Amino acid sequence: MTESILDARGLKCPLPVLKAEKRLAEIPAGTRLVILATDPMAKIDIPHFCQQNGYDVSTSQTDGQLRFEIVKAD
Repeated sequence: MTESILDARGLKCPLPVLKAEKRLAEIPAGTRLVILATDPMAKIDIPHFCQQNGYDVSTSQTDGQLRFEIVKAD
């Protein structure tokens, strides 16, 4: 599976969500988008965006850094 990384560390919401939306529009189906973020609001905003748009997302947090994985459906 191809992976695309979006480094949104240091960006404040809504920028991580807007950049994720743009990247998801650009990548082919079947690609995993990994988003790295530090804004605490991203923990709410990115899963909400995914739910509204039918994407499955997994979330993890390590040392204040959030990691989201979204697989763009076929």
